[in-house]
Amino acid sequence: MPAVLADLTTLRLGGPAARMVTASSADELVEVVRSADSAGEAVLIVGGGSNLVVADEGWPGVAVLVRTTGISWATSDGGDAVSVTAQAGVPWDSLVSITVREGWSGLAAMSGIPGMTGATPIQNVGAYGSEVADVITGVALLDRTTGAIEHWTPDRCGFGFRTSAFKHTDRYVILDVTFRLRRSVDSVPVRYVELARRLGIEPGEVAPSQRVREVVLELRGSKGMLLDPDDHDTWSVGSFFVNPFVESAQVPDGCPHWVVDGRTKLSAAWLIENAGFSKGFGQHRGDGRVAVSTKHTLALTNRGGATTAELLDLARQIREGVEARFGIRLRPEAHLAGVEL
Repeated sequence: MPAVLADLTTLRLGGPAARMVTASSADELVEVVRSADSAGEAVLIVGGGSNLVVADEGWPGVAVLVRTTGISWATSDGGDAVSVTAQAGVPWDSLVSITVREGWSGLAAMSGIPGMTGATPIQNVGAYGSEVADVITGVALLDRTTGAIEHWTPDRCGFGFRTSAFKHTDRYVILDVTFRLRRSVDSVPVRYVELARRLGIEPGEVAPSQRVREVVLELRGSKGMLLDPDDHDTWSVGSFFVNPFVESAQVPDGCPHWVVDGRTKLSAAWLIENAGFSKGFGQHRGDGRVAVSTKHTLALTNRGGATTAELLDLARQIREGVEARFGIRLRPEAHLAGVEL
């Protein structure tokens, strides 16, 4: 019987894959993808499954499970910095934990984000004022069009807010990622106001990375953003929609907003809630199998026994409601495989 992708996604949704292969090394990953491409077989790369929405019908080709392991590092700048390279299949939070323990500064504010390291450059993963583009110095990848293995510098990666040159294409398969971190027990300057307040510091100040990690994990847990098999609020892809950028004149009254690189970013969570979709919305309608998280309005959740079609119906209802109320169209942050919103 074909393997069911619901068993490999944090949403617990998705039908069977026609074929499934586990890649335990970068060489195996390259070989599997090259072979499938040569045969004209559809390829779905599966890491932690934490940002993946798969069709109920499943995947018609091969699902490649990225389970590559290994972390290496070397000091630079006279010992003041360290260059850390992690294979794509290294769980992200495991890498963050190691760097905090070793006294390598730069990743603590991104603690608790699910998924694998190889996924982080794709949408320029970030949280609480930090993003991986701040510290990435190189990405090794397979270009599926040419079949070549390439090493990209950050300027080629096209990093932007929750996006990159890898985001809207399946041309590239990430093999490993290299980060430049400072050797310090203290964090980088904390820019996020809520995090700084919880730490008892002013925005722009630093705190011990271990304490930053602890507080971030507390914050994520309070919002249902730490995976827990017994908590249906975590049966999600985290933030389903990305915070939108708008013209300054489009900011709704009372909506939290920030200026990023000269552009105005809005809180998608505020837009959703103020368009009438409060925490828990959908839970008590019909069978209530899909709903907005009871902890965070950006997360759409499987309450048990749901289907992908049901989840996407809820997402469309929210997107249309926000657009009708504010004239702003939300776009999904999650990767949709075999389905469209």
